[in-house]
Amino acid sequence: MTTLLLVRHGETDWNADGRLQGQTDRPLSDFGRRQARQLADELADERLEAIYSSDLARARETAEIAGERLGLPVVLDPDLREKDWGTWEGLTAVERDRVEFVGESTEEHQERILRALRRISERHSGDGRVLVVTHGGSMRRVQTAALGMALPVVENCGRWLCACENGVFRAVS
Repeated sequence: MTTLLLVRHGETDWNADGRLQGQTDRPLSDFGRRQARQLADELADERLEAIYSSDLARARETAEIAGERLGLPVVLDPDLREKDWGTWEGLTAVERDRVEFVGESTEEHQERILRALRRISERHSGDGRVLVVTHGGSMRRVQTAALGMALPVVENCGRWLCACENGVFRAVS
């Protein structure tokens, strides 16, 4: 069994503006960097084997700040990226009402993120504990697999713990 500590990246300017980022590569804001440093401090006593991250700048930078504090390198995996919102990327909720959605389906996104986490779990089986820095929507896809439903969106640098054993996900309290 592998325990996966899933973390949503720190805040970006588009998070603050209520814009869908998807796979648009936005960096952390100054506030997001402060969130990432606080996260790193809070994780300082965790016994982690490895850190994996989406390759998008906001997740990668969050992971690198944690990795520097924890003394662990960051392994990038593009399969940990957020959903590709296509025509909706960069738009607010009001703006999306006027634009037809063309992008990655929720099912395709879920298959991709679960495939990545299963690969990571296989590499760290035997009661491994791994930090995975990803995105809010990606975390919701894992929650759906583990719980049968998604929880409310996790705040920036928020955490959710789950386990993967033989490819099956379950929540860990």
